[in-house]
Amino acid sequence: MALATDLSAVRRRVRAVLDALGHAGTAATEPLADWIATVGRWNERVDLTAARSDDELVDLLVADATVLAGHVAGPLVDVGAGAGAPGLGVAVLRPDVRVTLVEPLAKRVALLRTGVGALRLSNVEVTRGRVADLDATVPFASAVSRATLPPAEWLLAGRRLSPGGAVYVLLAQGEPPSSPGERVDGDWSYTLPLTGASRRTLRFVPAG
Repeated sequence: MALATDLSAVRRRVRAVLDALGHAGTAATEPLADWIATVGRWNERVDLTAARSDDELVDLLVADATVLAGHVAGPLVDVGAGAGAPGLGVAVLRPDVRVTLVEPLAKRVALLRTGVGALRLSNVEVTRGRVADLDATVPFASAVSRATLPPAEWLLAGRRLSPGGAVYVLLAQGEPPSSPGERVDGDWSYTLPLTGASRRTLRFVPAG
């Protein structure tokens, strides 16, 4: 299915999401719309997203990133970055935050590098690999993974963070995960502006 073929319509959708989630007037509309249009073009030949409409695609790539941008500290690692959600959106909205996008699939890595270059994002690094491949000596203050691991396993993976680092878990439904040694430090529920789906983001920090 062809997605995001009308750039002006994509811009309107992006602006609506940003406005609804508290980022009205931001300069991020244009770069985010350009990125979404790039994903739409690549999706015709590379399996990038399960989105079935432009509304779903814009919600997918922008909404979680907009919420996270209001809370994350840097540097941030996004494991299993896929088409760039949510890490690349955070990088656009928060140029002060260093973002590392980690993705194992070569075609998706190529897309991410193309997009980062086109948008001239100096605060983003794209790494091909998995969470286990990350250099344990390089600390991250925040970590997020949209769908790479089940939430409980993702909490364990997040222990590779620097002391006091936060793990962000994105939930569409179900109860929050639990893991020995972690506690919920932030809990934000919201509605995806274009599709109306319920969403929840939780921040976990060490319990000690």
